[in-house]
Amino acid sequence: MNESINHTGAWGLALIVIVLVSWFFYRYFAPKNWREWAGAGAVQAFIIALYAEMYGFPLTIYLLVRFFGLDSEYVSASLWSTLVGLGETGMLVSMLLGYGLAFTGIGIFIQGWRQVYKARRENHLVTGGLYALVRHPQYTGLFIALFGEGVVHWPTLFSIGLFPVIVLAYTWLAHREERQMLAWFGDAYRAYQRRVPMFIPRWGQWRKLAGSSRNTHDEPGVH
Repeated sequence: MNESINHTGAWGLALIVIVLVSWFFYRYFAPKNWREWAGAGAVQAFIIALYAEMYGFPLTIYLLVRFFGLDSEYVSASLWSTLVGLGETGMLVSMLLGYGLAFTGIGIFIQGWRQVYKARRENHLVTGGLYALVRHPQYTGLFIALFGEGVVHWPTLFSIGLFPVIVLAYTWLAHREERQMLAWFGDAYRAYQRRVPMFIPRWGQWRKLAGSSRNTHDEPGVH
């Protein structure tokens, strides 16, 4: 068992990755009030728990071995490869799928931030680009990135448990933001709500969402 998870214990690397990922998150999210800080705190806990287990101590694996009697001969640091018994192949598959989702989510997150930052600076309602597909692309991107990294790539008890908490926290925050948008833009925003879903694009628009996340040009539809 020790040979199959001998890449853990790198606490220095875990600290570096936690700091870098946390900096990136706060750089683009920048919480402004206690509600946003509450959601950011859940994401921060997710980041710490995820990378502490990925590079530090594989707590989830040890707990499962201890309490559920998994065969230690087939245990690796990755939960998915341990559960399905695919070893390094399982780790590689989960890594590729997870990173694919994570980088797609990050692209959506950054592009959504870029669009809404410009709109807020000019006091406009943005309805084009990613905002023509979902009303809160930043949160959609965040959910996809966290799901890819903390559920598909490297699931832990904490990352899987925190993921629905993060979704609920940002859903609540999105509803509060929309009440503010209704106060500012009135019927224009009501029409936008009826036209565009909150987080999940309509059937057949996922590819367009991912493609729009890589578009660096200004989109039409900003009012």
